[in-house]
Amino acid sequence: MTIKSDTELGAYLRERKIDPALTVLVESIAESAITVANHLKQAALLDEIGSAGTANVQGEDQKLLDLVADGVFRETCAEATSLAAYVSEEVEHVTWLKTPSAGDFILYVDPLDGSSNLEVNLSVGSIFAVSQVQADGDTNVLRKGRDYLCAGYAIYGPATMLVITLGLGVVGFTLDPSDEQFKLTNSRMRVPMETNEFAINASRQRFWDEPIRRYVDECLAGKAGPRGQDFNMRWTASMVADVHRILTRGGVFLYPVDDSNRRAGGKLRLMYEANPMAFLVEAAGGAASTGTENILRIQPQAHHQRVSVLLGSSSEIERLVQLHQVQEETAS
Repeated sequence: MTIKSDTELGAYLRERKIDPALTVLVESIAESAITVANHLKQAALLDEIGSAGTANVQGEDQKLLDLVADGVFRETCAEATSLAAYVSEEVEHVTWLKTPSAGDFILYVDPLDGSSNLEVNLSVGSIFAVSQVQADGDTNVLRKGRDYLCAGYAIYGPATMLVITLGLGVVGFTLDPSDEQFKLTNSRMRVPMETNEFAINASRQRFWDEPIRRYVDECLAGKAGPRGQDFNMRWTASMVADVHRILTRGGVFLYPVDDSNRRAGGKLRLMYEANPMAFLVEAAGGAASTGTENILRIQPQAHHQRVSVLLGSSSEIERLVQLHQVQEETAS
């Protein structure tokens, strides 16, 4: 058996003449993902699965491996001398690693997305994005998603993969266990324009706004309904796993604002969940919206800000935006 590709991540980045400092940071992110993947393989044996007995800044129960993964990303990526700030879901405040200079980087990380899946041995992942310091001494980390330089995720499943975009196109690398190197296996990942799958937590149906309720009803009506086709519903409780499925066979991922989470602004965090995935999905030909505005155009007000998230195949996001517009017109 031969390896599908022998192009390693670092070689891929250097061939494309990426900023050498950014290449070093991306390689540090990849190294972090490899370390986290190895932790996950041994977690049950080391009794690391379960609650840490603490809550993060959002009040959510932290798993032991949430904290392990956060420590791995923070310590490994800090070795990249161009990294000025580390912004993590698991830490209340921004971690400044140096006095920022123009050209330095800001790293946004959800160290272990879907950690509730660990106890049942399902796929989890890590989400990341990078933006750049604009001037010496600039400590503003509240950057629009449009301003990101790169974004992506690691998915820890049957194989560990690193999926990344530098703004144009999306590529996937698979970890080769024989030498612990990420090898290029998916050179052009695209979101199909149309789909017959959607992902949403149906247990929250009683809280949904009318546009979301109507969209799901249309899908569930199947061939006899207004869409004229059957849809499958998927939900893994891991944003990374659901988005990875969308990048491989299409679909939409929906975690909208609803009556239960409206006061908080939604469920998912803008800076290190919504923006990175929206940046990546758009680079793969998909679309991302809150229902009323493009996610990447939102000006963040706080680095733990929450937001409504609808992303995936462009034709489906267009339909969801239309339904929100109908609601606005009806309300006015």
